[in-house]
Amino acid sequence: MRPSLRVLLIFIGILFLGGLVLSLPPVRTRVNNVLEDARIRARSIIFPQKETVFVPGGEVMATVTPMPETPLPSQTMTLTATITRTPETPLPTTTPSATPTPLPPSVDLKGVTWETQNGAWNYCGPTNLAMELSYWGWKGDKFTTGKVLKPFGYDLNVMPYEMQNYVDEYTNLKLMVRYGGTLPLLKKLLAGGFPVLTEVGVYFPETATGMTSWMGHYRTVTGFNDQQGQLIVQDSYIKPNLTIPYDTFVSDWRSFDFVFLVAYSPDKEAQLTALLGEYADQAQSYQVALKTSADEMWKLTGVDQYFAWYNRGTTLVMLQDYLGAAEAYDKAFSLYANLPEDRRPWRMIWHQTGPYYAYFYSGRYQDVADLATGTLKFIQDRATRLGIADKPQVGAFIEETWVWRSRARVVLGDLNGAISDLRMALKYHPGFQAAVDDLKKLGLAP
Repeated sequence: MRPSLRVLLIFIGILFLGGLVLSLPPVRTRVNNVLEDARIRARSIIFPQKETVFVPGGEVMATVTPMPETPLPSQTMTLTATITRTPETPLPTTTPSATPTPLPPSVDLKGVTWETQNGAWNYCGPTNLAMELSYWGWKGDKFTTGKVLKPFGYDLNVMPYEMQNYVDEYTNLKLMVRYGGTLPLLKKLLAGGFPVLTEVGVYFPETATGMTSWMGHYRTVTGFNDQQGQLIVQDSYIKPNLTIPYDTFVSDWRSFDFVFLVAYSPDKEAQLTALLGEYADQAQSYQVALKTSADEMWKLTGVDQYFAWYNRGTTLVMLQDYLGAAEAYDKAFSLYANLPEDRRPWRMIWHQTGPYYAYFYSGRYQDVADLATGTLKFIQDRATRLGIADKPQVGAFIEETWVWRSRARVVLGDLNGAISDLRMALKYHPGFQAAVDDLKKLGLAP
């Protein structure tokens, strides 16, 4: 056989075998995913979109009285439309009566049933709550919690207060939510036998695009090792018993004001209270969080400084100092505008809606409307630019933002727009109480 013919036959054979391999469903799916990811990334380069950064206007409509409304559910308190400027309360100095018991050099709690959030979209909230509850003997899984926490499957976020409400209403356990946590406190709780659910900010590949960007994520912490300088976390996205360096974890945790959630059985309440110390008192824990942000907002730089100022606003909202919170958020947004675009936490308002509270209760209704509109518009514009607007999991599925724009529109005189926004909130979160109540106040059925 001539060499040229042999080469041709080999080439044809390779093509044939390649075709057979590509015809296999797993291979074909993988290749299609790679090609789709390449297409999306190419579009992001060919059709770049510069984010329109929110710039607060600061206009105060002090003479306008907003429609009485039921505040969005809060894990901290029932907020009222009182405009205040509360001075910070200094932390009391205390002298311990006894030397604290030294912590062990390592802890590795067993009993948490690990689950993957894969198989359901954006499911770290329901999954981690199920893991946290499993430690206390609760029988259920991510879909048990998810059918309540995410009645609309593509909801973009589950708030800590939603988790607390779930535990209160559907289990015989309790859940405590606090802000301003520290690594020593985390280790103290673990040593006392309490896993800790935390919310952090991470740079992960997006489900819809494969592109890496900042997003909120829940992690259940079950241990630590001082010799290695690492925490042990049950990560529903990556794997069980994931180890994370202390510094990395604290940096990720900062973006959510160091919030932590501790589930417990009622008979363990006294033990948990003793371990929490000053954090057992909710108001006092806010002062701790406020001091942390005050310490960090001047000494940090870049995105960490942005988080510190945002945290200050979040804590002041919980203290009902809306004017002070609005000032802090104004500073945070000014810092955000100068961050590199690939490091901007552009999903921030999905997870932490404090600016809406601050601006609304400071009489800055146009800022509420502008921030909400910009947030909703950017989601759709980005999806269109990347060619993924037709994907079912892509959309402005953030019910809190629709409600806040509705409330601002009522005050600003756009009643039809307000009603439309409330309908959208209920479309993306059926039965969402804030939207139901607001429609009733307008004389309409949900």
